[in-house]
Amino acid sequence: MKEPDHTAVRVSLWRALHLIVDEKPYIFHDNIGLKLISPNVDWQKRPDMDVANTSAFRASIVARSRFVDDLVIEQFEKGVDQYVILGAGLDTFVQRHQELCPQMTIYEIDQVDTQLWKKKRLEETGYHIPDCLKFVPVNFEEKQGWLDQLKKNGFDVTKPAVVVSTGVTQYLTIDAIMDTLKMFSKLAKGSRLALTFLLPFENIKKQDERKEVDEAEKGAKAGGTPLISFFTPSEMLALAEEAGLKDVTHLSSIDLKEKYFRERKDQLMLQGGEDFIIATI
Repeated sequence: MKEPDHTAVRVSLWRALHLIVDEKPYIFHDNIGLKLISPNVDWQKRPDMDVANTSAFRASIVARSRFVDDLVIEQFEKGVDQYVILGAGLDTFVQRHQELCPQMTIYEIDQVDTQLWKKKRLEETGYHIPDCLKFVPVNFEEKQGWLDQLKKNGFDVTKPAVVVSTGVTQYLTIDAIMDTLKMFSKLAKGSRLALTFLLPFENIKKQDERKEVDEAEKGAKAGGTPLISFFTPSEMLALAEEAGLKDVTHLSSIDLKEKYFRERKDQLMLQGGEDFIIATI
């Protein structure tokens, strides 16, 4: 059985590494992905787990994960009980929030191979697959239409939903990104979208940050998932407007830094490179 994409594995390991090497208070708590992957005992010696040289990436991952969790719970408390994860990878929201499961339906959208592997590992590690969790296989580049696939799996288009896509757009063509934005515009009033995008690498000024993003670009290409799409905030906002979205805002890494890193005393600090757009129907 084909293992998950290396990017999904790396994200899960960074989330777990945060709990091992960074000081409290932790920004995000998740070591379930580590249990699913079950890497070799020396996994922390991997070059992409180097504590100092990859701290900016680790900070970005835990910040965006925390923001998404906060957003989903906030919307749930307002009565939104459908949560869609585009490019779910090894997401662990269901396993970390089992108390919410009976009251929510979570739709994980990803490639079928990743989902088969994940379901197998969930069973093997004792995490049952509850009725609230729906696996929806979709290939974004093949124009399968994730909204149609959602409806086939019980998604109610008359009710609002939270739709999240993190760490995905950089691997997609602009046409596939536009299709995602257009489909979101068809959801019920009150739906919220949180979508990340990479800023152009040439916008990164500091030499140490530049070195890290160069390594990330090389690693992505070597792993078979080259980075192909980058946007300035104004370009992404314009793309969302072209797709028919009206209420769209930009959330920068500076905003996340102020929100989650203000009181930190250690070396874990969020740098620029990945931002959000937040849209409301």
